[in-house]
This record gives sequence, structure tokens and C-alpha cells, in this order.
Amino acid sequence: MKQKSRPQPTPSNLSTRGRGKTQKIVTGITVFFVLILGGFWAVQMLRLQSAAAGSVDAILVLGGSIKREMYVTQFARENPDIPIVISQGSASPCVQLIFDRDRAPNQNVWLERCAYSTFTNFTFSGELLKQWDVKKVKVITSETHLPRAKWLAQILLGAKGIAVEIETVEEEGIPGNKEFWLKTALDVTRSLIWAIIDQFYPSECQQVERLSEINITQWQPDDYECEHQGHLD
Repeated sequence: MKQKSRPQPTPSNLSTRGRGKTQKIVTGITVFFVLILGGFWAVQMLRLQSAAAGSVDAILVLGGSIKREMYVTQFARENPDIPIVISQGSASPCVQLIFDRDRAPNQNVWLERCAYSTFTNFTFSGELLKQWDVKKVKVITSETHLPRAKWLAQILLGAKGIAVEIETVEEEGIPGNKEFWLKTALDVTRSLIWAIIDQFYPSECQQVERLSEINITQWQPDDYECEHQGHLD
């Protein structure tokens, strides 16, 4: 008895089956990562709610104005045991002169010199705060630096389980920071992406110095210039 031959799959059928299988794989991977990210942020939100209810255990001063460093000396006098990080602020001798003039303790003041933008203020200093097991940080900036600084802090530090409290310093004259909506949108977008990448590839700064260990005599007057608002002349 003669057997009937089976119909052979055509190239178009093979192509359709291949695309269908690929789509299922891609969909499965996407769902997997969405669930992972959703779970990650759910856990982080619980941690942040708990941390936000606690007291501030570190100060982060964003560079950009010497007024912020002048402002934080009062906090240093009242809370000498709480660490202060100044992220890419004024020249080291200027910061030291401000603390000396205001008779503020500087044993727990650290200068982070890796940052070159608001985004990296939080990526580099955030890792330092995480190593210190900080749960809640007060961020010192200026009114003209908002809302970008606040959003980036909440995203990048929040991803490390650090709750954020923002405090602004009043500026004099023309503000050093001018915010543009496009720059804010781009920074917020990349912060959301980096918050995930940073869990696997954290940004560690190798240029961190303790203010109390700075020898101002090693600096020449021509090597640095202090902002006029510091009144250090």
C-alpha cells in the first residue's frame, strides 16, 4: 500500500514559527525583569519608609556655592559626631578656612573630589554613604538647584536604601545654578537606569580626603581661589 507523503513545511511557515518562538522568549525575559525590578523597588520603598522615620545620620553638601559650606559649619558645631561629605565643593584650603573661622569641628568632615556634575555628586558620595551604613541623609543645596537635585537624590540614594531630606541655602547675587527642563528630564531618565546598574557596578571614588588631615601650608596662594561670598580675603 502506497503511503501518502507528508507535506513539507514551506520557508514562510518556518519563518513564522521562528518569529513566534522568539517573541515568546523575549516576552518571558521582559516579564521576568519587570517582576525582578518591581520586587526590588517594593523592598526599597519599605526600607526607605523605615529610614525616613528615623533621624539624620549624615550630611551631604553639593558643591556649587561656598555658601553651602558656610551653612553646614553650624550643623558641625551642633552635631560633631555626624559625618559630613562635601561633594566637589570649594578648594580644600577654602573649606578649611571656613571651618577654622567658624570654630567648627572638622574631624568628621570629608571632601569627595570625584564628582563633576549633580548626577555624579550622588553616584560617588552615595556609595561612600552606603559604606558608612547611612540610613538617612540631609542634602544641602540651593533653591536654584531644585527640583533636579531633589529628584536625583531620591532616585540614586533611594536605590541604595538611603532616605533623603533636602535643605536649601539662600544665595546672594546671580545664582550659580540655572536649571533647564531638558537637562532635568535627561538626568532623571539616566538616574532611573543607573539606579539598577549601580546595584552591580557601584561608583567608588578614590579621591576622598579628611578635612582635618589637610595641611594648608602646603598650598600656595596662587594654587586656589575662594569664592567672594566666603569673605575669606
